[in-house]
Amino acid sequence: MTKAPKVRVGDVAPDFTLPDQTGTPVRLRDLVGRKTVVLYFYPKDQTPGCTVEARAFRDSYDAFTAAGAEVIGVSADSVASHRRFAANQGLPFLLLSDREGKVRELYGVEKTLGLIPGRVTYVIDPEGVVRHIYSSQLRATNHSRESLAVARALRRGEAPA
Repeated sequence: MTKAPKVRVGDVAPDFTLPDQTGTPVRLRDLVGRKTVVLYFYPKDQTPGCTVEARAFRDSYDAFTAAGAEVIGVSADSVASHRRFAANQGLPFLLLSDREGKVRELYGVEKTLGLIPGRVTYVIDPEGVVRHIYSSQLRATNHSRESLAVARALRRGEAPA
């Protein structure tokens, strides 16, 4: 089996459909075109780093909305796990269940140390082009800060730094 090429800045974001925390199928193409999409892959619901990251996105959610962006989290957790995580943390955004890791593989999100699912955020402009990628397993709160700055730049019609 050949490994999927890693998605890079300037690439058109690969389309996919996954269920959200209510079990409703969400297709990326249905969101792209209307707004900027901040697609973040994270290792696991209810773990310390992932909870801090989700809270950072939650606490900045109004700023993302004001910047014309939608936040979407993706992990291999079940729909039920996502529903509990979203409820426990008061998350106002979608969490998608990638049980088999197919979307993670499609984007080329690698595992840290070959074990832990990677923590990578993609900012996708309204035309569906990946404009920024931030990857850091340990700096979980930087994902929301970095992607918000890019979303704001795109809203102003500027090229992201």
